[in-house]
Amino acid sequence: MKETRKKYDMLTDNPGKSLLFFVLPMILGNLFQQFYNITDSVVVGKFVGEQALAAVGASYAITNVFIAIAIGGGIGSSVVISQFLGAGKLAKMKTAVYTTMFNFLGIAAFLAAVGILFNNRILNLVNVPEDIFSDAALYLAIYFLGLPFLFMYNVQASIFNALGDSKKPLYLLIFSSLLNIVLDMILVIIFKQGIRGVALATLIAQGISAVISFLLLMRKLKGYPAEEPVRLYSGEMAVSMVKIAVPSTLQQSIVHIGILLVQSVINSFGSTAIAGYSAGMRIESLSIVPMLAMGNAMSTFTAQNMGAGKIDRVKEGYRMCYVIVLTAGAVLCVMYQLAGGAFVSLFLDSGSSEAYSVGLSYVKFLSFFYSFIGLKASTDGLLRGAGDVTAFTVANLVNLAIRVSVTNLFAPIYGIQVAWMAVPLGWAANYVISFGWYLTGKWKKVRVIKK
Repeated sequence: MKETRKKYDMLTDNPGKSLLFFVLPMILGNLFQQFYNITDSVVVGKFVGEQALAAVGASYAITNVFIAIAIGGGIGSSVVISQFLGAGKLAKMKTAVYTTMFNFLGIAAFLAAVGILFNNRILNLVNVPEDIFSDAALYLAIYFLGLPFLFMYNVQASIFNALGDSKKPLYLLIFSSLLNIVLDMILVIIFKQGIRGVALATLIAQGISAVISFLLLMRKLKGYPAEEPVRLYSGEMAVSMVKIAVPSTLQQSIVHIGILLVQSVINSFGSTAIAGYSAGMRIESLSIVPMLAMGNAMSTFTAQNMGAGKIDRVKEGYRMCYVIVLTAGAVLCVMYQLAGGAFVSLFLDSGSSEAYSVGLSYVKFLSFFYSFIGLKASTDGLLRGAGDVTAFTVANLVNLAIRVSVTNLFAPIYGIQVAWMAVPLGWAANYVISFGWYLTGKWKKVRVIKK
């Protein structure tokens, strides 16, 4: 196999170095992934109006669940791919890649059809206000049309990461994000397409990115010589992937499922509060990117080293995760305490508006707790990479239950701020449960692939 020497090797280099080199492109890539919706929000907030921002925000809680399903499913399936790669079984690794892609193309088509058919019912379930309902329905309908592109790109990005290549997804996301921004400007500012314009811009950018990603992935797989025939689909591998992909999807989507279930409470406060909450959510989504990326990197690192039988390297890599996420959490806290208003002003005009005040309160409070999600994501990533999914599945369900129950019980009484005060409680509980399971050491004995 002819390949140039990488700057890191997950199986041989210093664990801290290999994790850091691997996670940085993932962080940048995930940031650009967020720019799709961020750009939509900035453009409609500044050039269409506050109600348009609220409409996109009401849809955002729903669309992010689908993004999380795509990312979580891809990462869960990639554990099998990484372990086969670590064990040097290249034919089985290729079969796992093809099986993953067929699985998620089918899932994406099914979810797109369901979304289009039940678009209005979904919005009714989360109590979208009447004054923004039609705009939210239009945005969501176009989004569902592009769901297969969204799924295929994110699953292919997870496969690249499983193969130790986190740069190609980054380059593609930079390209598609810039294309999305240009299309937003053209369709909204020049052609005055409003909500329709930002939705179409996202669909086109994601479609082009998915096609290019597929071509690059097929080219990369040719560089792995198989020692035996490669199958296009394996039911046995599909079952193994499902066992990890379902909890992984839950783990990735837990934040966004929580937001979706909380959204109906938020919507009861009216479109102005929704606009402020939407701005806060956008900033939160950007802020947790390095934390979730660290967890995803730890998953790949664990899977490859477990496949190679290197347990001690997994522990050393996990310790380095603490250094990275605690540092990132401190930086985020200082940044938002000093300049939180500047970030909220990207979406809303500053001053005495209720929407701006809601957004600023959200951002400043949550800035103290971003390390919590970093610690929980890193621990969950290790357990997922080892294939030990039960404990972190329970932990994430507890996380979700706390966020939703606290908001639903206390926000109607004490105000909208309860919605973000409940978030760190869920993160902390999730971490405590997952870390307790890590200490038992049972994850070392799990076997995902046959030797």
